[in-house]
Amino acid sequence: MVKAAHQFVLKKNETLAIKSDTYVLETNEHFLTDLNLLLNAMRKVMDIMDYCRNNYGLTGWRKLKSWRSALKSSQRSTSKACASSSKNKDKAVHTEVSEYLRIAKELDLRITQSSEALYLLPVTDKLFKKLQELDYYQQMGKKHIDLIERRLLKKELIPSSEKIYSVFEPHTEWISKGKQNKKVELGHKILISTCQHHFILHHQVIEAKADVELTIPLADTLLSKYQNIQSWSMDKGFYSKENKELLSLEIPQLIMPKKGKLNVAEREQESQKKFKKLRKQYSAVEFNINQLAHNGLDRCPDKGLKNYKKYVNLGILSYNLHRLGKVLVAIMAKQESKQAA
Repeated sequence: MVKAAHQFVLKKNETLAIKSDTYVLETNEHFLTDLNLLLNAMRKVMDIMDYCRNNYGLTGWRKLKSWRSALKSSQRSTSKACASSSKNKDKAVHTEVSEYLRIAKELDLRITQSSEALYLLPVTDKLFKKLQELDYYQQMGKKHIDLIERRLLKKELIPSSEKIYSVFEPHTEWISKGKQNKKVELGHKILISTCQHHFILHHQVIEAKADVELTIPLADTLLSKYQNIQSWSMDKGFYSKENKELLSLEIPQLIMPKKGKLNVAEREQESQKKFKKLRKQYSAVEFNINQLAHNGLDRCPDKGLKNYKKYVNLGILSYNLHRLGKVLVAIMAKQESKQAA
């Protein structure tokens, strides 16, 4: 697609001016606490129990509606206690959390007893799928019972590696890029590289990596695909001394601002007219990101990491098609105006 587009937009012997940046494509989740995640997991388990009761004659769930109400009510009370600013907050939190976990643990025990009866039934495709879902959501429930107990009752600091931000999209990452309008985003970073004609040359869904770790692999990919790269601009997040030294050997004009204080040579380099000009032009990649978000790549409605990546691929393809269409329309309009003259 890009190769075909460059035949129309690149002039003879024109080199590429590449710009790279990352932005967050959010999963279809809102901000959730571990209290909400436990409720979500148990709610799904009760949905499965209700399905099995209606379709497989599962007994012992006559008071299912009461279980739902008790768990939801306790979750709300616990959330209010945690958000309170009263003098007796710690005592209230301990009381409400203990009651919330008591209900959740009793429900988990009942689920385990009922699942034993389900495993004795003749296995069909539908039942097998339901048992898989039951096992997954029950494990999510157990995990968040443990996290809530450790965080709110034992006052432990939970490592980020143990946290899950969605029971429905467990691949979701917590990303904080320090933006004023969005301090926290739930999803994955998307790395994109664009040329001066606003076509996306390369993209990648990033999983648990910082920008600085992406620089050299990205350079290998771009240099293997495009041999006429004259300049490459990126922000401070991609900078490291090693990255800059290696890329300077391959890229004639590398715009990679340094983090922190500059020495005399670095200050002189970054004050050069060409450096300043290319650094100002770097903002064009933000325009490309805004257009991607406007065209639907701001939040992914699809479920699962595989479908998330497929959604990104199709979104990038449609973006480049849209850009190519604009180029062709402009060329046709120019030809028509010449003929009319």
